[in-house]
Amino acid sequence: MSLELFLHNLHFDVDKTKPPDLVVDWEDGPLAYKLYRGLPMVPLSHEIPLTLDDMKSPEKVDLRLIGHFLWYVFGVAQLSQVVFPSLQNESSRGVLQMYRRFAPSGGALYPSECYLYLKIEDLPMGIYHYDAAHHRLVLLREGYFDSYMTRALGHQCELSDCFGAVFVSTMFWKNFFKYNDFSYRLQGLDAGVMSGQLQEVAKRFGITTGVIFQFMDRAINQLLGLSEQEESVYAVIPLSLEPTTSWFFDKEEVEETITATELSKEITSIHLDHYVRSKRVREYPMLIRMNEASMIESLQSSPSQIGGKNIVDCEYQTINLPAVQRLSYDLAWISRKRHSPDRDFVMGKVSQKHLAELLQEAMASFLYTNDLDGSHERSAPRVSLYVCLHNVEDIPDGAYRYDSFNHSLARIRPGDHRFWLQLGLSTDNVNLEQVPLCFHVAGDKDHLTHELGYRGYRIQQMEAGMLVQRLVLAASAIGMGGHPLLGYDARLSDEIYKMPERGLTSLIQIPVGFYRPSARLEGGLHG
Repeated sequence: MSLELFLHNLHFDVDKTKPPDLVVDWEDGPLAYKLYRGLPMVPLSHEIPLTLDDMKSPEKVDLRLIGHFLWYVFGVAQLSQVVFPSLQNESSRGVLQMYRRFAPSGGALYPSECYLYLKIEDLPMGIYHYDAAHHRLVLLREGYFDSYMTRALGHQCELSDCFGAVFVSTMFWKNFFKYNDFSYRLQGLDAGVMSGQLQEVAKRFGITTGVIFQFMDRAINQLLGLSEQEESVYAVIPLSLEPTTSWFFDKEEVEETITATELSKEITSIHLDHYVRSKRVREYPMLIRMNEASMIESLQSSPSQIGGKNIVDCEYQTINLPAVQRLSYDLAWISRKRHSPDRDFVMGKVSQKHLAELLQEAMASFLYTNDLDGSHERSAPRVSLYVCLHNVEDIPDGAYRYDSFNHSLARIRPGDHRFWLQLGLSTDNVNLEQVPLCFHVAGDKDHLTHELGYRGYRIQQMEAGMLVQRLVLAASAIGMGGHPLLGYDARLSDEIYKMPERGLTSLIQIPVGFYRPSARLEGGLHG
C-alpha cells in the first residue's frame, strides 16, 4: 500500500485500516505506561498542590517543582470505575476500571511517553523518563548534552538559557493492539493533547516553552535509547524561566553540516530493559514505514516555516460575537472536573456570552511558540474551528466557521445538522440530538505534506490535538463537557462546511454541551 493511500484511508476509509475479523486481545494488552527496569529511580513529591491559582514564578527550578509540573502534565491522576450494561445479558452489569490522566486519550490507552533532559541543582544532569505509574524519574543517561541537542534541533534555540527539555514520544504498540493501523492517526492527536496540557500547565508554573517539530529524529532517539521499531520522538519542548524571545529563534546560519547518523556516533548506544506486559506483539509495518518516511536526516537548510490559509467569508452571513474577557480559571480544578460525556449529554440553551468565551479562549490559548512560525506571528493558524450550532441564544441554527481575528462567525450552511451528524457516527455512543455545539477542527486536506513531507501529517495531528485540549478545558471552565471522537464521517462533515472547495478537511469532531452525572465512581490519586 502506498503511503498516500494509507493517509487517505485514515480519514475517509477507516474500515480499511483494520482487518474485519480483528479481535482485540484485552488480556494480552500492553500497559498504559512504560516501566523501565534496573535503572536509578528518583522519587518525586506526592504532596501535590490542589490549586494552581496564584502560583508565583520561581526564581529557580528544583525537583519538587518538577514533580508537581509533571503530575499535572501526565501523571496518573484518577481512578475511574464505570458501570455499563453487559452485552450478553441486559439485566446484568459490568464494571470498567481505568487509571486516567488529566489529558484525554483515545480509549484511555495513552500511547505517548514523556522524557526529560534536566539541568537542575538537586538532580544529576542527564536524560530521564517520567514513570507516570509511580510518579518518579528514571535516569536513562547521565551527562551534559547542550551541544549535542543544539545540533540535533538545528540550532533553533539557546539551550544554555533553558533548565531542560521535554521529549514527547509515541510507543506504537500501546494503542495499535486495539486500533490497528488507525492508531497512527490517534498517536499524533494524543501527542498533541499531551503537549497542549503541558503548555497550559507551564504557564501556571511560570515556565516558558517552545515546540520544536523539526529535528534529527535518529539523533534524538539515540540520546534517549529508544528502539525506532517500537517508539519514536514526535516533539521536543525546551523549558526555561526566561522569555522565549531570548532563547527561541530562527535558525542561525552555521557552517557546520552534519547528519543524524554522524551526530549519533558522538554518544554511546544504550540498550535499556523495560516491561510491556504483552506476550505477543503483532507487527505494524505501515506505522514503521510512515515513521521512517517522516524522519529528518539533516537540517543543513533552515527548518520549514508555514502559516495557515487566510480565509475571507464575503459570501456568507457574518455574526459578530459579543466582546468578552479571557476566561480565568484554576487549571488544577478544571483538569480534575473535566469530563467526556457520551450518552450523558442533556440539551440546554447556550448563551451568546458562553459561546463567545468558549471560542475566544480556545483559540487565544492555542497561540504558542514553535518552529513552524519562527520568530514571527503567523498570519493565520494552521488548524481552525468550525461548529454546528443548535439552541444558541439569538443565533440561527447552522454550520459556522469561527474567525478568531475578528471574533465572529460565518454561517456557511443554515439549518439544524444534528440528524446528519448522528448519521455519520460509526457507533451510537454519543447522542448528538442532545448536543448544542458540535465542533470540528479543520486543517489542510493534504495534511501539509507538500510543504513538510509525510512529517506534515503527524505535525497537523499534533496541532489539532493541542487545539482540542484548549477547547475541552475552556468547555469545562464554563460548566460544559466535550467529547473528542474520530468515529465520524469526515466526508459528510466536510460537505456540511463546504471544506473541499477551500482545500480543507475536518480532523476531529468534538461534541460540547451540558451533561448529567453518569454511573461512575471517581477518586483522585494525589498524595
